[in-house]
Amino acid sequence: MSAIGTPSLLGGETVRTPTRGFSEISSEEFMSMILSELTNQDPLEPNDTENLLNQISTIRSIESDEAMLGSLDSMLDSSEFASAANLIGTLVSGVTEDGRRVADVVLSVSRTLDGPVLNLFDGSRVPFESVDEVVAPLPLDDGGTDGDDGSNDQDDGDDNGGNG
Repeated sequence: MSAIGTPSLLGGETVRTPTRGFSEISSEEFMSMILSELTNQDPLEPNDTENLLNQISTIRSIESDEAMLGSLDSMLDSSEFASAANLIGTLVSGVTEDGRRVADVVLSVSRTLDGPVLNLFDGSRVPFESVDEVVAPLPLDDGGTDGDDGSNDQDDGDDNGGNG
């Protein structure tokens, strides 16, 4: 354990300050300390076991909370990736990994350590968190390209093209 020397005002003594706090001790290190304390205690004046049980309970609660946070992080990552994947085929604009502003259609999504990255049609890569605009895709036409909606195209059975 390293310490920082601080001169005392009265006698020039050094005050030692630990660089690691209790929050950085792993549960294995804590249990080792507790077992060492139990082994070295005075048998005629044992330590308070209720206090020891409370400490163990607190450590288990902290470990449970950490596991739950890990699960929540995993769920968040999956949800973020699914949201990014829903943008495939959609026009987006944002800032690329190298700082360029682009707008293009999303072709695919990559999972990276920094989160989802949208792969655009022009080859650009935009981190999902850097997307600043999404344009909803236009509804597809029913296939007619001549502007005719087909409402007057009735066949009356003769060969005059419906005019008679």
